[in-house]
Amino acid sequence: MDVQALYHAKKVSVEKAVSLIRSGQWVDYGNFLCAPLTLDAALARRAEELEEVKVRAVGFPGLAAVATADPGGEHFIYNNWHFTGGDRILHDKGLCSYIPVLYHEGPRYYERDIETDVFMVRCAPMDKNGFFNYGVANSIQRAQAESARTVIVEVNTSIPVCQGGYDEALHISEVDYVVESDNSPLFCLKEPAVSAEDMKIAEHVVARIPDGACLQLGIGGLPNAIGRLIADSGIRDLGVHTEMLVDSYIDMYEAGRISGRFKRDLPGKMTYTFALGTQRLYDFIHHNSLCASFPVDYVNAPARIASNPRAVSINNAVEVDLYGQISSESSGIRQISGTGGQFDFAFGCYHSEGGQSFICLRSTTTDKNGNRKSRIRPTLEPGTIVTLPRTVTHWVVTEHGMANLKGKSTWERAEALIAIAHPDYREELMQEASRMNIWKRKLHPSVLTRDIRMAV
Repeated sequence: MDVQALYHAKKVSVEKAVSLIRSGQWVDYGNFLCAPLTLDAALARRAEELEEVKVRAVGFPGLAAVATADPGGEHFIYNNWHFTGGDRILHDKGLCSYIPVLYHEGPRYYERDIETDVFMVRCAPMDKNGFFNYGVANSIQRAQAESARTVIVEVNTSIPVCQGGYDEALHISEVDYVVESDNSPLFCLKEPAVSAEDMKIAEHVVARIPDGACLQLGIGGLPNAIGRLIADSGIRDLGVHTEMLVDSYIDMYEAGRISGRFKRDLPGKMTYTFALGTQRLYDFIHHNSLCASFPVDYVNAPARIASNPRAVSINNAVEVDLYGQISSESSGIRQISGTGGQFDFAFGCYHSEGGQSFICLRSTTTDKNGNRKSRIRPTLEPGTIVTLPRTVTHWVVTEHGMANLKGKSTWERAEALIAIAHPDYREELMQEASRMNIWKRKLHPSVLTRDIRMAV
C-alpha cells in the first residue's frame, strides 16, 4: 500500500470536507484536544445552508463555533458528553445539551445504541506507516470512527504522538478525507491556584496513601497539591492508572515516586485515556514509552481498575448531603461538568485489594453575590444530579477531616459528615438531620466543636 499516494488522493480543502455534511445528520467531534477546530469553524460558516445538524462533542476546548454561530439553535443542535468552561457558557444560553454517560460505557453506546454519520477528529500528522496518532485523547474515538459512515481527519503538527496498547491511531485506509489545518498550538490549562484548604485536604489524603499505591487523580488545584506533597514525601513505587493524565504525575515521576512495579495491569506503564495540562505535559508524553494510551473502556473498566492492588482514586465534588450522596457535576439544574469516570474509579478502587476512593471538597463555597454556604448539606439542592449514590461513596474529605461512609448507618454517616463540615454550620446541620429523622439519638456534643483528622 502506498500510504503517501492515499494521503494525497484523500486530501481536500476544509470547505470541501464540510460540504459533505447534510441537514439532519449526526456529526461526532474528536474528544477534548482532538476536537477539530478548523473543521468546526468551517461547518459553522455553512449555518444558513443547513437545518438540525446534530453535533456531539466531548469536553470541547473553548466555545464550539457551530453553537456560537447559531444563537437561535435552528441550524445546529450541539451536545456534549462532558462540559468544559465553554460548554457551561453555552449551556447557560440554551445552546448546549448534556449527554449522560458512565465513561467506561461510552464506546458501547456507539456499538449498540447510537449512530454517527460523520466523525471529524484532529490528529498528529500521518507517519511513514500511514497512521494518524490521536495524541492527547484516545477516549471513545475508535468507537466513533467505526460507527461513522464518513471519517475526516484534521492534521495538526502540534499534537504529540502518544504510544499506546491499541486503538491510539487511525490508519489512512480507514479515513475518507484529510484536511490540513493551521497547526495552532494545543490549549493549555493555566496553573490552578492551590488554596490553604486544598493543602490541608491533600495532607489528609496523602497520609493514607501507602507505598505501591496505584493512583488516579482528577482535575484542578487539589491534584496539584497532592502531587507536590507526594513528590516531597517518602512514598515509594507508586503506579499510575488514570483516566486523565495531568502535570502532577510528572512532578511525582521526576521526584522518583513512580515506578509502577506493583501494578498488575501494565506494570511500569503510566496508563491513561486522555491528557490535559500544560505544554510541559504534552512534551512529556510525546514518543514516551513510559506512557500508554488506551480507549476508555479499557482504562475505566471497574474490574481492570480493581485488578491493581492498592488502587487510589482522588476526585473533587460540588456538594455532598448527609446521606452521603455526591454531586460532582451540577449545581441544581445547572450542569457544570459531567459524570466522567468518577463512578468508574470510585467503584473500581474500592474493589481493589487495599484500594480507597476519596471525594474531596472544601467545606464551604461563596456564591457570586458573596454569600458563603456549606458544601455539606442536609439534602442536595433540588434538581442536583447525583454522581455517586450513597452506596458507592467511600471517603469524604474536607479541610476539617475525613469521613469513611462504608458500612455506616444513616445516623453514623450524618455524624461523620457533620464532624468534617465547617464549624459554623455544624449545629444547623445537626438540627436538620434531626428534623429529617435520620436518627433517634442526640449527636455527641463534641461534633459541634472538634476539628478531627479522621471522623470514623
